[in-house]
Formats: sequence, structure tokens, C-alpha cells
Amino acid sequence: MAFHLDIGFATLGGRKPLNEDFCAAMLPGPGQDGMGSIVAIADGVSAGGMGREAAQTTVTSLVRDYYATPETWDTTVAMDRIIRAQNTWLAGINRRRQPVMGLTTLTALVLRGQSYTLAHVGDSRAYLLRGDALRQLTHDHVVNHPDLRHQLLRSVGAEDHVVVDYLQDELLVGDVFVLVTDGVHGALPAGRLQALAGLPGMQTSAQLASRSLVDAALAAGSGDNVTAVVVRVLGLLDASLQDVCRSAQRLPVAPRLKVGEMIDGLCVTATVADNGINVLYQVRGPGSRTLYALKTLHPARAHDAEERAMLAHEAWLAARMQSGQAADYLVHLHERLPGGRERTAFYLLYDWHAGETLQQLLARGHRFSVRQALGAATQTVRALGRLHRQCVIHRDIKPANLHQGEDGVLRLLDLGVALSGREPEAMRRLHAGTPSFINPEQWGFSVQGAGGQEELPDAQSDLFALGVTLYQLLTARLPYGEVLPYQAGRYHRDPVAPSRLNPEVPIWLDHIVLKAVARDKRQRFETAEELLLALERGASRPLTAPQPTPLMLRDPAAVWKVALAVSALFNLLLVYWLLFLPK
Repeated sequence: MAFHLDIGFATLGGRKPLNEDFCAAMLPGPGQDGMGSIVAIADGVSAGGMGREAAQTTVTSLVRDYYATPETWDTTVAMDRIIRAQNTWLAGINRRRQPVMGLTTLTALVLRGQSYTLAHVGDSRAYLLRGDALRQLTHDHVVNHPDLRHQLLRSVGAEDHVVVDYLQDELLVGDVFVLVTDGVHGALPAGRLQALAGLPGMQTSAQLASRSLVDAALAAGSGDNVTAVVVRVLGLLDASLQDVCRSAQRLPVAPRLKVGEMIDGLCVTATVADNGINVLYQVRGPGSRTLYALKTLHPARAHDAEERAMLAHEAWLAARMQSGQAADYLVHLHERLPGGRERTAFYLLYDWHAGETLQQLLARGHRFSVRQALGAATQTVRALGRLHRQCVIHRDIKPANLHQGEDGVLRLLDLGVALSGREPEAMRRLHAGTPSFINPEQWGFSVQGAGGQEELPDAQSDLFALGVTLYQLLTARLPYGEVLPYQAGRYHRDPVAPSRLNPEVPIWLDHIVLKAVARDKRQRFETAEELLLALERGASRPLTAPQPTPLMLRDPAAVWKVALAVSALFNLLLVYWLLFLPK
């Protein structure tokens, strides 16, 4: 559900013939409730004659484009990308036209989850009225001199690179935000602003408050355009990642459950998996035959705050992905329990799908045909492409996490170690994933050999793991051999071509697989779309064979090893000559 907000605005030209202020507010559309609501206000600089156009385009692009950004992005990242793009466009126009045609201030507020985010450039202002205290949230970017207060040090469109101030803090019911241009705050003292905005206990509507502010500014003698936006927070109904984490820390971990036991009306029918960190049960819903998958922490991890935070991140991420393009390839998470019950413990409840994972098929001796392996790889890379467009890295692609449902859909399992940019720091630094499927860079390997700086996983890490998975489906072997959990990966040789292990593999597929698992990151596929295109084109437009890695790159010490061997042989021959040959 969305916020319960009361938003009002008023803008007047005042004593000026042209109103160059602009403001806007936008609420989330269907399926975008997690993005929150955004309001923005701008004051165009009139010196160049296009101040209103600059203010209008900047505010409009921000409030509209904000909802086109991935929901997994941090609010500051989303706003910064849009503001910088708008600044680049305006600055480009201003470089070509002298004098400068269009500059503007900008103050924008996003209310999301149970927090707010503020972006600010220039001398428009934002205030927070909480209880009986009014606090100014922004700092004016103007010359610090009484006679030069009207001169901006920062504005959108003035320079190629704009520096934006950001502020994030907790949001409470009853908060009142006031956004005003300098025509208002320059004429009204803080006490007057507070009185007109209305105390939280008063029933002053936001629209009435905003109109009162601009009227009072004009009555006080303001000679500028006057604009005010008032936002009253009446209810917080959404949960952010921080909210989920708080719930995870508050609720107890479910005890070890046996078949037949009940938890919140759910009956345990089987224990599916237990890796010592998480336990997965199959459960049946109350009063129905609907099956679910219940995932919880192992009781031994009940007091591990980091493990709780990681499971909370998985819950938040799975819920956010349900409204995105990747939902068709993921298992649906139930944020609310069937029957409307309240949770008494911290766990995740997913849909249950009949079928098997690709690892289960391999374990029972199933041999994948080339067509089956290609079908699985194609579905997986489509799913990865949609995840990556949402800035999510799965980080544990392998046959055990690819589930072939009886409905014919291949789904990605386990977002437990996925990266979204909002995960806990400890999780980001964790060397997660299955060792045999981890790309060389995460082990510190490069084309120059081992011993380099370990890199954090990225989209190419998922594509490398998918390449290893496809190699295993085609050959029942791993390209670089199996790596046990206590070992580090070994990448001292190039993989054997799959067609040498399985003659049914065509040469064009050889080239795709070898490119996907190449030791050198620069030779691999950069995006899921690139890999998908190669798989779909197949033999019609085959890739060229990847070049084998030269010995000097695979083993930089090879020259010294050869020199040592030659030197040792020469010395042995010299000793033999001195001892045994006649003098």
C-alpha cells in the first residue's frame, strides 16, 4: 500500500510579470508503491530569459523519470542519476548560447518506506515541522554577504557537473514538510512559517497551508515569485528494507520443526533442506491442500544478527522483484500469511512448485541433450537479464538453484546472497556462492595469474556461473574442476572444449561456452543480452573461436621455470663430463 499523504501547493507570480517558479508532486502508479511519493520545487533564474523553462523541465523530468528507475536502487542514486542527466542537458544548451539562457534551483523530497530523502541545489528551502519544532533541512548555496545573497553558488545548468546535497532520515506520522522558494522564506521569518504551516495537531489542510504561505509572503512585501508546497504525513503503510530488518530482529527464530507440527496455521509436511544456516520446509496451508515452502534460520543461528539481516534482505528483495519483469522467473513470496494470521516467528513463505532442480536431474543420471541444455541456458539468461536491469546480482547461479517446474517454467531459486545495493555491508564482502562456479576475479586471479586484488561480484559473475552451468549440463563435468569449500579456485589452464567430451555438441556452441567461461574477463560476454543473442543466433551467425591463453599469461613464471630446467640439465651434463669422461 502507498503512503497516506496530504499534499498542497500554491504558486503566484507576485509583482513580477512572469512566474519562473515551478513545483510538482507525483504519487506511485499501480505496482510501484514501493517507490514512494516525490515532490519537487524549483526557482528559475531569469537573467538569461529561460528560467521558467529550466525550472519546469528539471522538476518534470525528476518527478516523472524517478518512477522509471529500478526499485532496488537507493533513492539517492535514482535522484542523482536524473538530476545529473538534466544538468548535463541544460549545461550543454547554456554553453552554446551566451549569455546563459536557463538556470534553476531544485529542492526535491521523496517519501519512501518509513524514511525521507531530500535532494537540494540552490536557495529554495525545505523545512520539517515535527511536533512543535521547525527545522530547516537545507543550506542555501549563495554568496555569504548581505548584499550578494541573491547570487547562487550552485544551480542546475550552470556547470558541467552539479554537486547535490542529500539528506536521509526517519519519517514519522504527523511530520509536515514545507518546501518554499526564496520569495517566501526571504519574506517570512521561521516563526511565521511554522504558524502558517500548521501544527501537526491542527486540522489545517496542506492546500490551505500552502496558499496561506504565499499570500502571507506577498503581504509581507515579497518582490519575487512565491511558491510553497506542504506535505502532511498522515500514515505510513509501506515497509522498507529497514522496516523488514527491524521485524526480523524483533521476532524469534522458528524452532526446529518436525513433520506434522504446526506454525501459524501451517502444517509441516517435509523437511526439504538444511545447510546449517537455513532450513527449508514444505508446509501445507490451513484448511486447504495448497503447498508452500517455508524458509527460516537454523535454530543455532538464532542470535546471529548478520544472518537475520541477510534473510531480511532476501525477503525484501523477493517482495520487490514480484512487481518487476523478473517475476516470471522467480518463486512468489507471500508477504502475508494465508488466512490473514500474524507471524509469531521470523521466516519466509514461498509458493511450492512441483518439479526438480537441474542438480537433482544430474544426480540421478539424467543426460541433458543439447536442445535441453540450450533451453535451460536461454531461460536462465533471460531471467538474469531482467534481474540485472533491476541492478540485482544473483551471485549463486548453479544447477541446484535452477528449478525446472512441471509447468515448463525454469525458475531461479535462492536470492539469499543476491546483491541489490541495499544489502548489509557484511553480506557484500562475504565470499558467497559455490566455489566451482565463482569467476577467477573473485579469487584474485587475472590473466597475469594469482595474487591480485579480489573483485566484488558483478553481472559478469552471474554470466560466468551460467557458462559453467551450461558446460556441466553438456558434459557432466566442470570446466576448471571441482573446488571444495575450503579450497580456492584454480585457473592455470584453459577448459577443454565441450565437443571433445560430448561429440553431440556443435562447434558453434563450443565457442559460446568457451567464451562464457574464459579465464580473461575481457573475452567473456559483458551482458546477458549479448549472451542471449549468441544463443538465439546459434549456427546462423556463429562466434569466432576464442583464442587460447598464451603460456606466458597463464603462468608468468614459465620462462624462469624453463630457464631453471635448462640450467639444471646443463649442470648435470657438466658434472657427468667432469666425473666420468676421460681427461
